[in-house]
Amino acid sequence: MSPLQITELTDADIEAVVSLWTRCGLTRPWNDPYADIALARSSPNATVLVGRSGSALAASVMVGHDGHRGAVYYVSVDPDLQSCGFGRQIMAAAEDWLRSRGIRKLNLSIRPENAGVTAFYEALGYDRQELISMSKWLDPARTPA
Repeated sequence: MSPLQITELTDADIEAVVSLWTRCGLTRPWNDPYADIALARSSPNATVLVGRSGSALAASVMVGHDGHRGAVYYVSVDPDLQSCGFGRQIMAAAEDWLRSRGIRKLNLSIRPENAGVTAFYEALGYDRQELISMSKWLDPARTPA
C-alpha cells in the first residue's frame, strides 16, 4: 500500500472530485455535488479532503462536524484503485481532521443499496448502532420524487 498525499480540496480539484463521486455512484439528483462542495468549503466546520497517488486523484471525503459529532460524506476511492488501502487512508485523514478539532465521535450513514461497504467500516472499528434515522426536506425544490 503506497501512501496517499492528502490535502484539502482546491478549486482545480473540483471537477475531478465530482467525476470521482459520480463514478463511485455517490451522487443523487437531489444533492448537487457542486453546492455540497461549496457549502463545505464555506464553513470552518467542514472540508473536502483529496488523496493523490502520484499525480492521480485517487480518493476523497467530505468531513464536518456540528461541534459535538463528526460526519463523513462522499467517501470515495477511484474504482480502478480500490483494495489498495486508499479507503483506510482517506478515512484516517478524516478522523484526524476531526480529532484535531476536539471532536470525539464520528457518525456515518450507509445507504441500503451500498451495504457492501459495511464490512469495510467494521474493519476500521466502526460499530453498528440501533438508531432510527429521520429526515425532513426543508427545500421542496430539492425533494426527491
